[in-house]
Amino acid sequence: MQKFDHVLLASDFDNTLVYTQSALDNGTDIPPMCPRNREALDYFIQNGGLFAISTGRALPAFMDYAKDVPMSAPCVIANGAAIYDFRANEYLYTAFLGEAIYDHMAEVLARFPTLAFEVYHDDCRIHAMNPNRYIRNHEHLTRSPVQVVERFTDIDLPIIKILFEEDFPVLDAVRTFILSRPWGREYELIYSNDHLLELTAAGATKGGMILRLASLLGVARKDIYCIGDHKNDIPMLEVSAVPFAPANAIPAVHEFGAHIVSHCSDGAVADVVEYLDKIY
Repeated sequence: MQKFDHVLLASDFDNTLVYTQSALDNGTDIPPMCPRNREALDYFIQNGGLFAISTGRALPAFMDYAKDVPMSAPCVIANGAAIYDFRANEYLYTAFLGEAIYDHMAEVLARFPTLAFEVYHDDCRIHAMNPNRYIRNHEHLTRSPVQVVERFTDIDLPIIKILFEEDFPVLDAVRTFILSRPWGREYELIYSNDHLLELTAAGATKGGMILRLASLLGVARKDIYCIGDHKNDIPMLEVSAVPFAPANAIPAVHEFGAHIVSHCSDGAVADVVEYLDKIY
């Protein structure tokens, strides 16, 4: 038996494993992973640990980056709407939006006709409506071009998530509107940054999908550890035996009570591996 057998460590990608905020803000290249993180993950995996990414990114937005991340377990993607095995190149579980999304988005667009958003599927296509600077910046960050459509009905199923991209006051109004509708309870709505609001099927969160992944891998709840920096990470921090966050995490994550480690750029995930090394 190895030191970290049946221990699952799940990390958010953006601004937790790799610092991408400057690239998003300035249009620069995403920096490589901190060497400390890479060395620590190699050690964790070589000693039997299960390392997974748990990201808001859907398949096309993470595929290029997955090749450079040491992983020993399938990943949670699309903000908790799917589990994807990058080694086998296949989905293990999906939580798609239902056909009612067409009627519901018709109501949303009647209220917010210029709303900018991206729509993700189970393949590498990304559809977009009303592209703005946030969508164009996001294209740069993900290296995934969007296909612009004029009508939501031009977008086909399956849909795995919708990503609204606007200034925060607009996103807050959209969120309030959706939650006020009788059908609002059919969805999860959670921020992944101040300009990104994620819509997934009800129950499709990072936390719920981490528990499903742990079950698939035979990992006990007491051996699940998660690290993340933003509001969409809180559901997985809630299921973590010890919740971790990088020093650059937003105030809501600090207030949640996560164990704060180094800044993302300085090896936050490496700090978690060092913590685990002391208790296993």
